[in-house]
Amino acid sequence: MVTLELPLSRLRDGESGVIISIDMASRRDANQHHRRRWGFRKRLEDMGLTPGTKVTVVKSAPFHGPKELQVRGSRLAIGRGMAERIMVRVESWPSEESS
Repeated sequence: MVTLELPLSRLRDGESGVIISIDMASRRDANQHHRRRWGFRKRLEDMGLTPGTKVTVVKSAPFHGPKELQVRGSRLAIGRGMAERIMVRVESWPSEESS
């Protein structure tokens, strides 16, 4: 089995992963105010998105729209930008091509 670490935004419908980290720095604005970063973390915690939590992608909207997730028995939707900042660990079987 192969373990991969990738952004939550890369998971496809039906795929699951375990949150390993959350990138607090915005890729758009490196000088983002500390309070905004804390607010982002708090919002994720309030939704149950914390390191060690298993998440499953239920549905991905087309054209880089939001992702619907199953987290701790609840469903929620997050935008792609937010999903890009959440790193997950995914275990998968190696493809036959790599054998």
